[in-house]
Amino acid sequence: MRHVRVFCLLLMLSFALMTLGQGTAPAAKPATPASPAPAAPAAAPSSYAALVDRQVSSYEKNVVGAAEAMPEDKYNFTPASLNIQGAAYGDVRTFAQLVKHTATANYRFWTTLTGEKMPENIKGTNGPDELKTKAEIIQFLKDSFAVGHRAANSLTDQNALEQVTFFNNQVPRLYVATACVIHAADEYGQMVEYLRMNGIVPPASRGSM
Repeated sequence: MRHVRVFCLLLMLSFALMTLGQGTAPAAKPATPASPAPAAPAAAPSSYAALVDRQVSSYEKNVVGAAEAMPEDKYNFTPASLNIQGAAYGDVRTFAQLVKHTATANYRFWTTLTGEKMPENIKGTNGPDELKTKAEIIQFLKDSFAVGHRAANSLTDQNALEQVTFFNNQVPRLYVATACVIHAADEYGQMVEYLRMNGIVPPASRGSM
């Protein structure tokens, strides 16, 4: 009888050891999805021409976008019409004149580099008086930026610092090209104010915080 009890005890011990040996293996960790490759940075401009052309394109987008955003019936708007107390808007340009002035300056600056003639219908700093409709004025603006692209593409490593006559001064060709972009930026800032005074968010500012 004693042998039987010992045998049963050994049998139970063996069964327990087998159970422990068959324990559940730890679950494998799920595969971590591969992180998307970072977007490649935009290629740096490889020449003076490419650099200036990028600047021209940047402000062409902003200025043309602002001109297109203003309704045609607001092209004769001037802040003076708001009668803001203490303001100094008495003799500022209308929106139409502001756009035409920007285009006129574009022609004046950039034809210095391309050697093209100024359009014969430009008689003053505010551009052709006969351009009245929104479509005509925007086309005049776009055409002026086309000259800007030609001016940018005329720059080379060899001629970028070559002196040219500009407003009776001798300055590098590169100076003329980039100074026009700065002027366009100044005019764009004014256009933004005109748009916002009429409850219009400039296209370049839409969707930004």
